[in-house]
Amino acid sequence: MIEPVITETAHEAQLLELAREALWQAVCGRDEYAARGVVFALQDTGVSVEDVLLDVVAPVQRRVGAEWAADRLTVAQEHAATAIHERVIAALAHRSGEPAPDGAAGTVAVSCVEGEWHALPARIVAEVLQQRGYRVDFLGAQVPTARLVTHLHQTAPVALALSSSLPTRLPDAHKAITAAQAVGVPVLAGGAAFGADGRHARRLGADAWAPDARSAAAVLDRGLPRPRSGTVRQTVEDLPHLADQEYTLIVRRKRQLVRNTLSGLDTRLPAMRSYGDAQRERTAEDIGHIVEFLAAALYTDDADLFAGFIGWTGDILSARGVPAQVLAPCLAVLEEELKDFPRALGVLAVGRAVVRGATSPATGGVPTA
Repeated sequence: MIEPVITETAHEAQLLELAREALWQAVCGRDEYAARGVVFALQDTGVSVEDVLLDVVAPVQRRVGAEWAADRLTVAQEHAATAIHERVIAALAHRSGEPAPDGAAGTVAVSCVEGEWHALPARIVAEVLQQRGYRVDFLGAQVPTARLVTHLHQTAPVALALSSSLPTRLPDAHKAITAAQAVGVPVLAGGAAFGADGRHARRLGADAWAPDARSAAAVLDRGLPRPRSGTVRQTVEDLPHLADQEYTLIVRRKRQLVRNTLSGLDTRLPAMRSYGDAQRERTAEDIGHIVEFLAAALYTDDADLFAGFIGWTGDILSARGVPAQVLAPCLAVLEEELKDFPRALGVLAVGRAVVRGATSPATGGVPTA
């Protein structure tokens, strides 16, 4: 009785592995039709749409991101691969039909946080939920919080599945969570921004967190109680540490901080004096990202968030032939600029330790191309 099960499982695992490699070759070759053929052929063997999405498309997309980070794919190639995956998902959805047109399991709104452009993870969640019998309102990338709340108020879904990949969008995620709950809609958070263990979802007061689409479906199947509508939580109720105003002041001073840090680096890194306009603009953008992640770490009171970003950035630089130690002068200048901000200094110190190799940076919650 056991032998056939093992054989079938091994056979399916082999099919999935072969499909992942074939899909990888198709997206690298920018061949949408070949990519579609791979997933259709796999579906024809009896593999469910959900398994195709989560065990083939999603892993290949993660590989795309990893190859970009390692400087083996360009940004344009990464974007082309992502676009092919989006079209493949749409083709799968149309081919499989609508499993539950009446939305027997209820309606779920699936949305990205305001400012979040990485919509593919949310799209996969939406398709999986639809396969599970939910009616899904997929709102896509970069949904302004005010518009999102209007939609929730008009449609009253059983839950909002809120997606974010970038930790810098966590303040916006917090606004969306509290606003949705104020109109009586529970929030299920997901995506790399919320941490590999969901710590930021809990910190921001989400009703639930899920690490992947299968887990999200399981949470929704169990049901989420509706919060009491009309009650609006103030930010400091969830995050009392924000009373020190460090986050607010740094966000307001971002442009000045970038400008002063760029000027300080001219002194510390003489090679920068020969930079052209394009190089200086790119350096200013990189400093801006560092300030944004510092702000996100202050918002969540989590220095590991900043450490993870600095470690990831160091890896990106190293893959492109730039020593990660070039980050140290930037962090040192920021420490001088923020000498009156004790929490910020603590976060920056953790970042400098990562650059020195004294600590292991946290994993997860890092941006993609």
